[in-house]
Amino acid sequence: MTDTWSGPLEKIGESKYRIPKTYKPFMRVDGIIYADDILIGQIAKDKAPEQVANVASLPGIVGASLAMPDIHWGYGFCIGGVAATDPANGGVISPGGVGYDINCGVRLLRTNLTRADVEPILPVLIDGLFRDVPTGVGAGGKIKFNPKEIRQIMQHGPRWLVDHGYGWDEDIALCEALGRLDGADPDAVSQRAHARGYDQCGTLGSGNHFMEVQYVEQIFDQEIAKVYGLHKDQVTVLIHSGSRGLGYQVCDDYLREMREVPARYGIDLPDRQLVCAPVHSQEGKQYFAAMRAAANFAWGNRHMLAHLARQTFAHRFGKTPEQLGMHLLYDVAHNIAKMETHTVAGRQMSLCVHRKGATRAFPPGHAEVPDRYRAVGQPVLIPGDMGRASYVLAGLPGSMEQSFGSTCHGAGRQMSRSAAIKASAGRDIKKELAAVGVYARARGRTGLAEEQPDAYKDVNDVVRVVEKAGLSKRVARLRPLGVIKG
Repeated sequence: MTDTWSGPLEKIGESKYRIPKTYKPFMRVDGIIYADDILIGQIAKDKAPEQVANVASLPGIVGASLAMPDIHWGYGFCIGGVAATDPANGGVISPGGVGYDINCGVRLLRTNLTRADVEPILPVLIDGLFRDVPTGVGAGGKIKFNPKEIRQIMQHGPRWLVDHGYGWDEDIALCEALGRLDGADPDAVSQRAHARGYDQCGTLGSGNHFMEVQYVEQIFDQEIAKVYGLHKDQVTVLIHSGSRGLGYQVCDDYLREMREVPARYGIDLPDRQLVCAPVHSQEGKQYFAAMRAAANFAWGNRHMLAHLARQTFAHRFGKTPEQLGMHLLYDVAHNIAKMETHTVAGRQMSLCVHRKGATRAFPPGHAEVPDRYRAVGQPVLIPGDMGRASYVLAGLPGSMEQSFGSTCHGAGRQMSRSAAIKASAGRDIKKELAAVGVYARARGRTGLAEEQPDAYKDVNDVVRVVEKAGLSKRVARLRPLGVIKG
């Protein structure tokens, strides 16, 4: 979108703007955008705030229609959108509130290697990852699973993979939701979706998906970093991928199947991309079951990508992954809808929380934070662009008070892929990255151009906003050394 936003944006805090529900007659609640004076100008350059207002029309929505500082235009919901609906009050579930790449998310591996260990062999290491990890559109996995096994992954996620010799038990405990949403039903997933996903478990994909070797450039909170097992100059591996063709097809199928559902339930929407169904309806239950299956598949996919990364590092350094300390720090979802308990106006409620381009950020003491992290809060993984940095944050109590336990998910695009390609004409993005110390490999002809650093907001600005807002706090900044992309 190139149209700029011309509606109201009322500044209601250092890091918060409001679209009042009086803006449009269909709005049931206010829209809230987390941003500061630096980012709000960028955000208003497209009409993503209009999507924030549109989401405020959803039946059963509670609190506010929310957007994180990495907001940009999406399908139905903006990327960076958060909305919670109350099923007991007609609350709906919307495929556009999850997105096409169901459970696109990130997984971070720690190592006991340092920057000094890796830099002398960085090109060889990155070339090895590029060889061993399938990347690009339609790429099939190196480790094959038959259709029955894929059904098991859709039902059980990484647990099934660990039970069959891939990864470690601790990998399960350090996943959001233990890497599995109950109620997943492979039978709710179309045969077309099954066919698209059967050979894609353990594949990176294309677009903004990547595997990046990084080092810890700066520690902001020594106590939390120690609990997370992070220290300065330590090498980490960040994996960003999702449910691949399977999840895309699930979304596409249900957007089509639910086209007439709103009218069936008397739901009037300002944007047909917000097609939805009451959570407790047959249509809502069917989508939820398929979405959960795709989410479990995505956790399985990232689990297998981590397995491949461990194998490559082991081969290159002549040590086992255990000897290299390649432990999972955490795995979080970015595109998902989940039933969660939240307190609204002093009352505990079971809500359907949509996070589309947003990350769960539960605070210290929350029962769903793994035991080893509970005293300091859930790790929050925020990938930036290839040339600057990524962050590890920790969830804060303010996330539960303001945003249904949510925070940002990345830097957020400020340039479309086509505009990024146009802007890269006559340039060599690989050489530009090398000039700032990043060795990059990409399968596609336009992969690096589409994902060049200029295509994204500055992740440093984004995380500053969520920290000032009290949603999550900085723990460590991770600097890229090398990256592979589709």
